[in-house]
Amino acid sequence: QVQLVESGGGLVQPGGSLRLSCAASLRLFSSAEMGWYRQAPGKQRELVATITGDGATNYAGPVKGRFTISRDNAKRTVDLQMNGLGPEDTAVYYCRSKAVVNVEGTWVEHWGRGTQVTVSS
Repeated sequence: QVQLVESGGGLVQPGGSLRLSCAASLRLFSSAEMGWYRQAPGKQRELVATITGDGATNYAGPVKGRFTISRDNAKRTVDLQMNGLGPEDTAVYYCRSKAVVNVEGTWVEHWGRGTQVTVSS
């Protein structure tokens, strides 16, 4: 059973920083695309950042230059360093994995339960 467990959320003042971490019990972690998504109240879940097994990254426009995604394949973790936080970043942040499981290219995804990030003074 694959589990993704997020940690590091909390309350931070505008302009502050937080570092989220996701620990994955995923056998194919090193080849999986890992990502962070977020969902604000009343809004749809949206992409924040992704990182491939090779380390290629992709960021949503609103977080470019402020957030950094990284991974440690040995530890099976993926982190999200968030700087310059603003109230618009308030959301539940979810970790997601996407892994190809056979030679036909079939992929499966898993989601964590999320961690709350609140940016407020």
